[in-house]
Amino acid sequence: MRRRDFIALAGVAALWRPAVAQPKRPTIGVLLVGNREPFDSEFRAGLRDLGYDDGRNVMLEYRSAGGNLTALPDLAVDLVRLNVDVLVASETPAVAAAKRATTTTPVVMAPAGDPLGTGLVASLARPGGNVTGLSAATAELAGKSLELIREVLPGIHVVAALADPSNPFSKSFLREINQTARGLGVDVLIVNVRSPNDFESAFAGMVRDRAGAVVVQPTLPRKPPIDLALKHRLPSVSGNRAFASEGGLMSYAGSLADRHRNAAIYVDKILKGAKPADLPVQQPIKFELVINQKTAKTLGLNIPATLIARADEMIE
Repeated sequence: MRRRDFIALAGVAALWRPAVAQPKRPTIGVLLVGNREPFDSEFRAGLRDLGYDDGRNVMLEYRSAGGNLTALPDLAVDLVRLNVDVLVASETPAVAAAKRATTTTPVVMAPAGDPLGTGLVASLARPGGNVTGLSAATAELAGKSLELIREVLPGIHVVAALADPSNPFSKSFLREINQTARGLGVDVLIVNVRSPNDFESAFAGMVRDRAGAVVVQPTLPRKPPIDLALKHRLPSVSGNRAFASEGGLMSYAGSLADRHRNAAIYVDKILKGAKPADLPVQQPIKFELVINQKTAKTLGLNIPATLIARADEMIE
């Protein structure tokens, strides 16, 4: 056979070679209450540590409510309709929406506050159902926030608790504050906000009722309460590290960077065949106290040296 004929026949054979099936890339749905950062960078880093890369061997599908909690149920249903292999949800309202949207798709909390108290899981050791992941332990830290205020203002009598009643986490948040307040001899003024338009009147009510400080539910938008607390000269604390970084007086919280990154570990286990019902919920082990010294000076407050010594970060 001439060389030219052999090459031609080889080319025809190549055309008839059966296509090799490409391995299916799992799809990870991500449901967020607000902005993608800092969740996105930490979660992707966690995936990379485990050998996953978006677009190469997994696909990421993001949906964000842009701070509008009423949008979460439809966004969760949308991700379920895409037939995602795992649904990762960050913050209690997003996890609750994901849990209502599906009983079969695995849901990873990344994280959620008080998942046991809000009914997201049956137990921390054996979650049951299709939901597992990470707890932010923020309900327990609500009481700690009140203790921090008392250290800065030992003579305080009334502290406001700013909460969103549409968020299932608010019940646990307020329960912990009230329990701690009884031990400290402090009165708690519960102030609810249901929409962005409620913040102005909420803070006006705190001032009218002589609240000396405010503990802010960590899942609320940060900017309105930070700005209004400064305007009305109210010391403010929240269980969200970014709260102090952006102008609140203090924050005490588990490391969210760890929570976001570790969510990838749950995704990896589920993609490899583990069932959410058998994966224990992980509690935070690292907590950070951040104090905004600039805000303290604006409010004319002297932060006790003992508190400064315990702080993980002082923002000047």
